[in-house]
Amino acid sequence: MFGRATPGRAPVDATGPAVSVRGLTKTFGAFTAVDDLTFDVARGEVFGFLGPNGSGKTTTIRMLTGTLLPTAGTIDVLGTDVAKAAASIQRRIGYLSQRFSLFEDMTVDENLRFYGGVYGLDAATFAERRAYVLEMAGLTGREGELTANLSTGWKQRLALGTATIHSPELLFLDEPTSGVDPVARRRFWDLLYDLAGRGVTLFVTTHYMDEATNCSRLALMYRGRIVADGTPREVRMSAATASMPDPTLEDAFVALIGGSSPPQ
Repeated sequence: MFGRATPGRAPVDATGPAVSVRGLTKTFGAFTAVDDLTFDVARGEVFGFLGPNGSGKTTTIRMLTGTLLPTAGTIDVLGTDVAKAAASIQRRIGYLSQRFSLFEDMTVDENLRFYGGVYGLDAATFAERRAYVLEMAGLTGREGELTANLSTGWKQRLALGTATIHSPELLFLDEPTSGVDPVARRRFWDLLYDLAGRGVTLFVTTHYMDEATNCSRLALMYRGRIVADGTPREVRMSAATASMPDPTLEDAFVALIGGSSPPQ
């Protein structure tokens, strides 16, 4: 378990879910990467999106963020139809990919200034957000350091800072701790809990079961379909059997994936 496990406790906005997906499908020729997904993500929660490599998680996130058009289905993000207003939605969300979107030949401060400019922050707002990000990431005093010289853990914190420089309402994180050591992962999740406590909705993909247990709700994806969803306990108990009455989340992951039929 990581840090102070209090995700999902921010007040839920009564105007509706942060993400609402209905019948979402994406095909590439004869291959169906995402197959008829329907789910909601409540505002203020930490939503874990699990699944093995190739299950369709990243393709789904690309559609949710408006960078990839779906073949079928509807996507509502923060009360807006993504198909009709992708550009406006992208100003209200943040996205941290598996590969940090940092310029390694630029300093910490130059990266922050670049992303502040991308999101059109005025001078006063940028100064306020820059101070917050540097303190949040523990990079105060290292503003002039070349990004290439930072360790993976510090790059991860800086990448989170650039993804949140514009105070997004919803943050997508696609396997953000892949390849990061356990201490850095713990510190990173403490930062995520802080964001959740401030009311930011988090949509996180991860391969680490200890991280998944700290999400308020989970969806398990396999071969383009959601095969289980609910709280971590509900997902665990959905795989319970007489011989395994109290499975771990990892046990459930293996059992549910092994027992799922491939799409027809």
